[in-house]
Amino acid sequence: MNNSKRTVIVTGFGPFGEHSINASWVAVQSSSCIAELKKLGLGHEVDLHVYEVPVEYQTVQSLVPSLWKQYHPRLVVHVGLSGMATTVTLEKCGRNHGYKGLDNCSFSPDTQCCIEGGPDCIDSIIDMDSVCKRVTAAGLGVAVSVSKDAGRYLCDFTYYTSLYLSRGRSAFVHVPPLGKPYGAEDLGRALQAIIQEMLDLLDQAENKIHCQH
Repeated sequence: MNNSKRTVIVTGFGPFGEHSINASWVAVQSSSCIAELKKLGLGHEVDLHVYEVPVEYQTVQSLVPSLWKQYHPRLVVHVGLSGMATTVTLEKCGRNHGYKGLDNCSFSPDTQCCIEGGPDCIDSIIDMDSVCKRVTAAGLGVAVSVSKDAGRYLCDFTYYTSLYLSRGRSAFVHVPPLGKPYGAEDLGRALQAIIQEMLDLLDQAENKIHCQH
């Protein structure tokens, strides 16, 4: 298990829509900042794996559990693009109900929920307010904010699934479109700093538990 403690998985979403030019452009935005993060890395002690997640509910339901099962990661961070965002946004929680929007396969869950019988909302065990303050204090020149609503679409659906499987040891980060106002390098550096702060907070929480025992 020691290996798994330093494994981090970062996911981004694939194209949305069959014929939309804008959708493929959006997908490029999301993947480019993740590619930048992959280039930067997370340090020698972290084994970083990057995966693309299709915009499909049923694929998410199989892919996300398989990533947790295969890698037993220390942390999974899902990254999605928000056309409305002007900051890098840390999502505090995922929600189980309200999934009406159709995916790339023109499918939405009959129950409109992520996991039947699951709690309405699951919070990340990571203190997103602390991460936000720390990254802001680092002076990277990228505005960071927190949110309690990941949108009730594939972003939220993926986040809730991951939170449920990991008992809260997951994170979701919404990024704005490229050039509005940040470039891929800026967003990549921001993601790097955010994930490193998240890992530090997880380590501190674990050390505190060991001390108490």
